[in-house]
Amino acid sequence: MKCRNESAAPEQRAVPREEAVQPALFEYGDGMWPLLSNVKRSSRYAGCEYGVIPPKDGNSIVRFCLAFPDVYEIGMSYLGFQILYFLLKNLPCGDADRVYCPWTDLEEQMRARETPLTSLESGRPLREFDVVGFTLQYELSYTNILTMLDLGRIPLLSADRGENDPLVAAGGVGALSPEPLAPFIDFFCVGDGEDLLPEVITLLSGAKGLSRREKLELLSGIEGVYVPSLVECDVGEGGVSFRSAAEKRVALPVRRRIVESLDDAFFPEMLLVPSGGIVHDRVAVELFRGCTRGCRFCQAGMVTRPVRERSVRPLAERIVSLVEKTGWEEVGLLSLASCDYSGIGELVRELSPMLAEKNVKLSLPSLRMDAFSVNLAAEMESMRRGGITFAPEAGTQRLRDVINKGVSEEDFENSLRTAFTKGWDRVKLYFMMGLPTETDEDLDGIVRLTERAYSIGKGIKKRVEVAVSVAGFVPKPHTPFQWEAQLSVDELRRRGRYVKNRLNEVGRGKISLKYHEPEQSFMEGVFARGDRRLAPVLLAAWRKGARFDGWTETFSFSRWMEAFEECGVDPHGYVSRERSPDEGLPWDHISAGVTKEFLWRERLRSREEKLSPDCREDGKCAACGAACLACGACFPPSQEGGAPRA
Repeated sequence: MKCRNESAAPEQRAVPREEAVQPALFEYGDGMWPLLSNVKRSSRYAGCEYGVIPPKDGNSIVRFCLAFPDVYEIGMSYLGFQILYFLLKNLPCGDADRVYCPWTDLEEQMRARETPLTSLESGRPLREFDVVGFTLQYELSYTNILTMLDLGRIPLLSADRGENDPLVAAGGVGALSPEPLAPFIDFFCVGDGEDLLPEVITLLSGAKGLSRREKLELLSGIEGVYVPSLVECDVGEGGVSFRSAAEKRVALPVRRRIVESLDDAFFPEMLLVPSGGIVHDRVAVELFRGCTRGCRFCQAGMVTRPVRERSVRPLAERIVSLVEKTGWEEVGLLSLASCDYSGIGELVRELSPMLAEKNVKLSLPSLRMDAFSVNLAAEMESMRRGGITFAPEAGTQRLRDVINKGVSEEDFENSLRTAFTKGWDRVKLYFMMGLPTETDEDLDGIVRLTERAYSIGKGIKKRVEVAVSVAGFVPKPHTPFQWEAQLSVDELRRRGRYVKNRLNEVGRGKISLKYHEPEQSFMEGVFARGDRRLAPVLLAAWRKGARFDGWTETFSFSRWMEAFEECGVDPHGYVSRERSPDEGLPWDHISAGVTKEFLWRERLRSREEKLSPDCREDGKCAACGAACLACGACFPPSQEGGAPRA
């Protein structure tokens, strides 16, 4: 279908502040100003960002509201939102606005005054958009989706929405295990938005005037779109199964869409610059997408395959251009492991002098534990001003082999020695607890490595700080550990306290420790691995007041337990047991690219404590199922070890 809009795509340019579209508080000033005078961080709702593009006019325009289910300073730090905003603005038949979740203080006042939730820049109520699209980055933000829908005057359940209500969409990593949200979402976008959204918007532009049901049926025909209302879900002794519920058969599994070339993919020539401080206040650029290192716990590394890189020269030019247009004083080079970018050395050498002239810092948020990465970071003066973070993940070599981390004791010591020698005096170490086959001996290994890090630092520097962060392991879908059990809340707490007490013994106050609340890890696991039976629980907990569950200050575990009990759902059944290879999983109808055969083989290798090499370095295809774009295909998967059915 062709867009029926005659106007050309808008020029991507920075809009001067005096031309910028004003936020809702100006459109509805009489109602909003009194609200903002009594809330925390009113700058979250002020809008007035530099770079905003005015809205379009036209009957064929699809008005899309990008909705982030957390506060502004977190949502504005998410690069994907920036890309999608300008992508939608660039489409002849698309337009975009944004909305973020109001904090509980503003929500309370909005309800008291019956003020609807509106978009940030145009002040349009959410119910007046064609599509409201949520990004799913974290399971504990799901109650915020219901808050935003309700404040936006949109019925919470898809089945209750009428012809005049917007379509509610969702994308992001959470769309790869969508069932807990299925009754609330009209359609999920599975995969890379740059590849998928233009087709969705073009279809909806041509479908104006059709019924809601007709639009959803058309959308279900797009590869990468999942419409839950057209798919029936059954839960039985054999696990979860799915079948088409529509007269026109829906193709299952829904396959993740990917951008084949990042050089050819859409990337904005401008970024929105916030009017207030945000978590990551910088020019953010993605070096490459995908990872083949094969850490068995890492969902992102599995579901973003294959690896696709941006070319160095155009990337460097784009970075310099964005710095000049936005005025940011820091550039973040983003990826799952920045130093795995094949052109990282060349890019840093090319950028460093140009950015130094402008007093702009260059940072690498993710580093490998090797001397190359540390030396590269040390070349950047700005990175030596702060601390440096390493992620050994596990305390012993045995357990690192189980998770396929590929980091040796020698790598650990060399990286730390290099870091302290190059000038760092603050080091943060990131570990997980509760990994498959973990014992107290592995926990002792965390203590031993931390003590060793401090000892190495004191041998080089007068002043040394070592901070340890420990998170509870959550077995995520589409990973080799998706069949594993998750530790109970009590056991996670025991292990966290065990590590804390041992570090207090050896660190004598010189080593700090933070570990994630075990109740939050438990809830994350439940919703990451859940099915549609969780939807009533989610709704019940929200009605009891569940909000911002990823924030310790607002999270209430007892509230959730009450909701589970009222709905007759046992949350422990989702996380406390090991799943069999023949069991139907709640995400089997979504194909992330890697096959279940590959994931099962990797699980078996983990139990044998065998490492699997990185196919980019080893040169041998791992037969993961995510076709390598360099060779065009993978070898047929082996049936070694009795792989489960696909």
